[in-house]
Amino acid sequence: MELKGLKDLVFGAGVSGIAASLVLQEQGAIVRLADGQGRDHIKAKSELASLEGKVELALGRQDEALLDAMDLLILSPGISINHSLVQMARSRGIEVWSEIELAGRLCKAPIIAVTGTNGKTTTTSLLGEMMKTTYADVVVGGNIGTALSQEVAKVSAQSCVVAEISSFQLEAVHTFKPHIAVILNLTPDHIDRHGSFSGYGLTKERIFANQSPEDFLVLNYDDAAVRDMANKSRSRVFFFSRLAELEQGAFVKNGSIRLRWNGKDEKVCSIDDMKLFGGHNVENSLAACGAALLAGVSPGKMAEVLRTFSGVEHRIEPVGTIDNVPYYNDSKATNPESSIKALEAFPGHIILIAGGRDKNTDLAEFMRLVKEKVDLLILIGEAAERFADAARAVGYNKVIRAGNFADAVKVAHTTARPPQVVLLSPACASYDMFDNYEQRGRAFKEIVQRGAGEA
Repeated sequence: MELKGLKDLVFGAGVSGIAASLVLQEQGAIVRLADGQGRDHIKAKSELASLEGKVELALGRQDEALLDAMDLLILSPGISINHSLVQMARSRGIEVWSEIELAGRLCKAPIIAVTGTNGKTTTTSLLGEMMKTTYADVVVGGNIGTALSQEVAKVSAQSCVVAEISSFQLEAVHTFKPHIAVILNLTPDHIDRHGSFSGYGLTKERIFANQSPEDFLVLNYDDAAVRDMANKSRSRVFFFSRLAELEQGAFVKNGSIRLRWNGKDEKVCSIDDMKLFGGHNVENSLAACGAALLAGVSPGKMAEVLRTFSGVEHRIEPVGTIDNVPYYNDSKATNPESSIKALEAFPGHIILIAGGRDKNTDLAEFMRLVKEKVDLLILIGEAAERFADAARAVGYNKVIRAGNFADAVKVAHTTARPPQVVLLSPACASYDMFDNYEQRGRAFKEIVQRGAGEA
């Protein structure tokens, strides 16, 4: 579709919506950016200011008149396809795209797209570093921070794009087709948005729906729901497994990551040599190695990255040590499954800070692991009462409810003694106390860096 001259409504003035508006304007489209929130409630105020005089701003509005004379509706990830304005657009015959759909149509370079419930950011970042060892121009974007449409608008066919893709971004894709798609895992999340676990899974599958036999799909063999997606794919499937030796794919053997593909069987490196730790990061590394192999990166180059890559901010991030007790920031753990992976990364003796905006997901498995590994559970936020009930249900009673976030860190500091570790891994969204998980993680780091007891 030729964008020049089209009249486009972008709905949602977040980072992605603002970026899409700017890209569309640069492509010659006539753009209206709308948001149900007024200007005072828009978080990306400086980015919004860059659009002044370039696009029409319709803030504090979500009425049907916004659609008048529009050719296309583009959604920010925060806007559900079930929103009333989307339904109105469809009734008028107006095509609805996600910002990722726009990016896919603009991108001249091959795209490697990574999705899954947990591990997306680590895998995308790790894969991006691997690609940089072989490609001169590598762009990393998507749900990882920079809007993909803004990044890909300036790449050439010789570039390489590595993108983290969320289920929200996949809701309104039509032609989006990564050359290599990666699905890490699938556990219940965002059910309030997608309606059911099945609906969530079907949305994730849209990442490979347009692939052809010339494309690749990297799947987690150890996750039954993900493994079964191979039966729906027209592309070539590459499995990875932490638990099984595969006839073809990426797997662990004798403590090392190995790649077996097209008649070759090669060692990448020993798991003990990796800077990342934890079983979940072995899985993330297997997935990244598989995608990198398919993109032409040598196992030797992968090993160089695995020996130096220490992870991403807010994902089991070492913050500091106070009185010989290490502190870790895992604020990106916004669901129980992600927090389970963090707990599994430690041998035990954990002082755990959890809670926040409750997603109402099942807590049984999480609390069973808490009982096994956590010396003290400090609960915060709106979810505290339900989490406390779930802990009692498995016979775990070492629970303290903190009045606020700073108090929780202070209690952890007052209580913790070697060989214990203090871990912020909330298993919840952050929106009851913070704008996002990044703000929550940085607040934790600031308190720890002040000495925790000063909180």
